[in-house]
Amino acid sequence: MRMVVIFEDTPAMAEVRRRLEPQHLAYLRANLAEIRLGGGLRELDSPVFVGGLWVLEVESRERAVQLIENDPYFIAEPRPYRLLLWGKPLRDVEVVL
Repeated sequence: MRMVVIFEDTPAMAEVRRRLEPQHLAYLRANLAEIRLGGGLRELDSPVFVGGLWVLEVESRERAVQLIENDPYFIAEPRPYRLLLWGKPLRDVEVVL
């Protein structure tokens, strides 16, 4: 099932990002089959991250939560997130980003 995770950064996340970015990126790479796309979110014209977004392809909600909560960023700073089902309207069109 395809899911989207929207993370909301806490005030502590700037330091967590600075300190744990290599481990976080390694985690994303190790789970690339299920964490299909991810990245930080910022306000327009701002260098400061306010959250993040992942697109997941997972077997279950439980697996999605496991991926989220085992990320080095989340372990260091359990930030709020929303986990949503996501579908695209043109199922016959492959999207490559």
